[in-house]
Amino acid sequence: MPDPARISYLTQTTLSLDETRDIVKRLKERFPLIEGPPAQDICYATENRQMGVKAVAPFCQLLLVVGSMNSSNSKRLVEVCENTGVRSFLVDDEGDVNPAWLQDVTTVAVTAGASAPEHLVQNLVAWLRQNGFNSLEEVELVEEDVHFSLPGELQASTPRLTTISLS
Repeated sequence: MPDPARISYLTQTTLSLDETRDIVKRLKERFPLIEGPPAQDICYATENRQMGVKAVAPFCQLLLVVGSMNSSNSKRLVEVCENTGVRSFLVDDEGDVNPAWLQDVTTVAVTAGASAPEHLVQNLVAWLRQNGFNSLEEVELVEEDVHFSLPGELQASTPRLTTISLS
């Protein structure tokens, strides 16, 4: 058996927070000396969206997640919602929405995977409005204000846009 004092774990950044917590708990029970990453390694955007889904699930009858079928974090959003007992579907865009999903539904929540383009979300919301969902409420639990700067060596070579006006 490996030396129990030399065991570590890492997690995939787009896993479900609940599953990750349960797995890490079991690992620590079995291997009390196990070491994890120095900071939480679940993507902040994934974590925020999963918390958002849990917060709105009690107030909706259906959740639509805009994202790709090969997006792990989008799939996790569907799973997180379904674990609350609310039906949830992953859609690429409004064209994927099955009108049957909306029968007898008065409240739909919409979210997106971390890499889904905002215009796809807005198009879905517009489509829902055109199909009778007129009241819109945005819920923001955590303001995502994380900005990533380019490394110094890339900043100097980044093209700049200059505008010149004729006067």
